[in-house]
Amino acid sequence: MTLYAEALATFDALFAQAQAAGIPEPTAMTVATATPGGLPSARMALLKAHDARGFVFYTHLDGRKGRELQANPNAALLFFWKALGDDGVQVRVEGEVEIVDGAEAGTYFAMRPRASQLGAWASHQSETLDTRETFEQRFEDAEREFEGRDVPRPPRWGGFRVVPRSIEFWYGAQFRLHERYLYERGEDGVWTKRMLYP
Repeated sequence: MTLYAEALATFDALFAQAQAAGIPEPTAMTVATATPGGLPSARMALLKAHDARGFVFYTHLDGRKGRELQANPNAALLFFWKALGDDGVQVRVEGEVEIVDGAEAGTYFAMRPRASQLGAWASHQSETLDTRETFEQRFEDAEREFEGRDVPRPPRWGGFRVVPRSIEFWYGAQFRLHERYLYERGEDGVWTKRMLYP
């Protein structure tokens, strides 16, 4: 097993434990982005897929995080599962970002609840909204427009895949005596693994 495969297997095992532990939303993760000038921002999002190609989430491509990821295609993800281990487990993923292809995004969009699909049409994500009533009217307009038929994926709604260049596993312990293991992909594509001080 390669070190990258080992890291992914470790993530899979921890993710399964988080699901089995009854954590309300084990897919929840912080997504950190930055402008080309280096100004950071972070928000919560939900992991929708992960495999050897990377970690995927979906959003409006023209919202703030979508714009930042297209202008500066690098991101950091953070999972924190408090119920695992002695004092919680964190997984940190950092890497380059690519837009998920249209067919894959379309397949996922078709699986979403209809109200979520309509909401994607109604929302100008991250833009100024004058009143809640305006958004509710846009939602009703989308309901009428697509009444009696499938809701198509909006052209500027899609996914981002974070292709890892590093994955860190942080195992919490009392008195801050944590255990940390860092997997990193070098410029040559070769993965290494090392321990870090807490």
